[in-house]
Amino acid sequence: MSSTSNSPTHHTSTIGAIGAPSRRNTELALLVFAVLIPVFAYANVGLAINDEVPAGLLSYGLGLGLLAGVGHLVVRKFAPYADPLLLPLATLLNGLGLVAIWRLDQSELLQTIKQAGTAAPRQLMYTAMGIALFVAVMIFLKDHRVLQRYTYISMVGALFLLLLPLVPGLGKNIYGAKIWIQVGSFSIQPGEFAKIVLAIFFAGYLMVKRDALALASRRFMGLYLPRGRDLGPILVVWMVSILILIFETDLGTSLLFFGMFVIMLYVATERTSWIVFGLMMSAVGAVGVASFEPHIQQRVDAWLDPMGEFMLSRANQIGHSEQAMQALWAFGSGGTLGTGWGQGHSELIRFASNSDFILATFGEELGLAGLMALLLLYGLIVERGIRTALAARDPFGKLLAIGLSGAFALQVFVVAGGVMGLIPLTGMTMPFLAYGGSSVIANWALIGILLRISDTARRPAPAAPASPDAEMTQVVRP
Repeated sequence: MSSTSNSPTHHTSTIGAIGAPSRRNTELALLVFAVLIPVFAYANVGLAINDEVPAGLLSYGLGLGLLAGVGHLVVRKFAPYADPLLLPLATLLNGLGLVAIWRLDQSELLQTIKQAGTAAPRQLMYTAMGIALFVAVMIFLKDHRVLQRYTYISMVGALFLLLLPLVPGLGKNIYGAKIWIQVGSFSIQPGEFAKIVLAIFFAGYLMVKRDALALASRRFMGLYLPRGRDLGPILVVWMVSILILIFETDLGTSLLFFGMFVIMLYVATERTSWIVFGLMMSAVGAVGVASFEPHIQQRVDAWLDPMGEFMLSRANQIGHSEQAMQALWAFGSGGTLGTGWGQGHSELIRFASNSDFILATFGEELGLAGLMALLLLYGLIVERGIRTALAARDPFGKLLAIGLSGAFALQVFVVAGGVMGLIPLTGMTMPFLAYGGSSVIANWALIGILLRISDTARRPAPAAPASPDAEMTQVVRP
């Protein structure tokens, strides 16, 4: 049986888009927990060290809550369909990092050698700057596809950032690595920003060249070997990473950039052979440079024999480090459940305790359980980034999201692996946790770009408007 409208009126309204909910209320609820957990940890540290609630607890909680609230309001306004987990996860990690840095600030040992005491307030300022950059990305980057226009400009910009530390008078050598530039009283690590700019270049380049790079000339031992002329891009990036390793003696940045390119190359071409070539070239380059670069040799020696390096350092042998062994002792002291907030002794690692080795503080005071929870938080950020890449509707967005997620994952791996003794130390900082302005600011920008891509991917497409001359007919089935 069918019935037709008796009214001469025609329906001319557009049917609204029906798609995924915005999930902003979910994000707000998660942000409340992401602020409360670090506030609770902050109180815990004060009670453990001084037997009283810290005087700055309220200001810390309000400051972190205000920054998180600003970020949430901007996302709600300018990216309503963005992923609801990325902002709370980054806020939680950043908040816990601030607590650990403040806990180390209270150490009498670090205060006597002038290595701590004011790091936490500065880190809170850097966090505010990071949130400001995050807000700028959300407001001014209306569509991530705009970045594709700047593919080759991004390449020039990334090379400029990477070469800055080599400029005489501007670059600064800190503990053997020439990856810093000094601007007034501030030190900046340009490589942290270069990873984002390079991801934009790689995404734009591979989107255009992926078909040529996917072509294979012959098959060897189950692998499709690329054509000789297509090896050019990977050879160029490999040479750049080797030059970084030689002139800046920075193993971490070299691994990060080359690894990010190989990941994006594999995703763009779906050829396993690129992964194999990438691993082989990384191994050849690292072994080759380590054979004549003393700073890299020292890091490998500390990895192979941390106890031997510790004893040589205590014997005042120049060029030997005791930190690798001290980090392992910190993890062993923490056991499964940890000593408790503020009750460890990771300050014995000295100058690197709040930067390179801050993971040892968490391992000692929160134990294996707390460390696994931290790594799970990092894993969730990477997973949400990969999910964003899968949901993106354009190839540039897919490659950019996978590149940023891969860079983030690689940085976590090389830092955690180095501190835990899995690989040689790299000197990079743990994203959001470790003390350092460049790292926290750049990673907030990275989260902002991922949120912009996810908003575009999850935003429902508007439905086509109905014809103004069509009458609304309803069919009723018995």
